[in-house]
Amino acid sequence: MTRRLLSFGWAIGLLVLLPTGDASAVELPVRKAGLWEMKVLREGAPSPDMTMQQCTDATTDKDMSTAFSPMGKELCPKQDIQKTATGYVTDSVCNVAGMSIASRAEITGDFNSAYTVKSTSHSDRGPAGMPRDTTTTIEAKWLGACKPDQKPGDIVMPGGIKMNIKDMEKLKALIPKQMPK
Repeated sequence: MTRRLLSFGWAIGLLVLLPTGDASAVELPVRKAGLWEMKVLREGAPSPDMTMQQCTDATTDKDMSTAFSPMGKELCPKQDIQKTATGYVTDSVCNVAGMSIASRAEITGDFNSAYTVKSTSHSDRGPAGMPRDTTTTIEAKWLGACKPDQKPGDIVMPGGIKMNIKDMEKLKALIPKQMPK
């Protein structure tokens, strides 16, 4: 159960890397429309790596930044995105399941064919046996057009679980207030 919650927390964490709705802040570019595959590789975490796919278009990416900005700010009150010579760097502090998680991510790529997010995170606490420091790499690549049964915003998680990003706000209630013992 704890691993499932952590996987769900990581999925929510991925959403925090989306462009913010704050006009004065640096924004990440909108991804090319179509089907994106995202491989999440975690060092120092007991849960396995995961691969998911997301169907997107420009409107959905922009809508996500607007819809998730309040949720992202609630979960991650500190979010800072800076443009660098090679891409972007984000610094954030998030509160998930009663834990404070500080993260730094370096984002490189072109958002048209592929991009990579390398993130280091430190949590202030966690269940026994769970690492407090993790390194995560997200390797995203554009696969082409969305599949005929997909619409923008659809995410296919490991195990074939399909949800639409527009329903994620409803899932916020499932995030535990405290980490289970």
